[in-house]
Amino acid sequence: MVFEDIYKTFWERIFRVCLGYTNNHAKAQDFTQDIFIIVWKNLSKFRNESNIGTWIFRIATNYCLRQIEKDKRIKKSELPINIKEDYEVSIEGQIKQLYHYISELSEIERIIISLELEDVNQAQIAEIVGITPQNVRVKIHRIKQKLTQKFKQNAN
Repeated sequence: MVFEDIYKTFWERIFRVCLGYTNNHAKAQDFTQDIFIIVWKNLSKFRNESNIGTWIFRIATNYCLRQIEKDKRIKKSELPINIKEDYEVSIEGQIKQLYHYISELSEIERIIISLELEDVNQAQIAEIVGITPQNVRVKIHRIKQKLTQKFKQNAN
């Protein structure tokens, strides 16, 4: 597969995964750009032992986790973007709210739900995060319950 095709196929999906980690549009774009630089530099090393998408999502999740750890070590003067307390009825507002809630999840939960939202199959998610497919299903169910609960709490 040619890099340009890979980029066109996966850019939006990787961006949304990054957005799930950062809850910041500009930072998610930066992360996505950095991830595709890594993919481009390492494409010749890809051994076709797994699906190219699985490989790229693994790079993305590892990169996001490293950056988040790095950010935790750096003292921040700015707090993350606050989403309005009022429940916004618009789809855009709901999506922002969803990504805000996802950013509050544990690292493994963010990885799993971000990949699930990108329609990565559960076997691939299991391979990416290193757990069994059955465990992925259980975690997805629990994560969805958590997110639903957060929406319900803030709808009142």
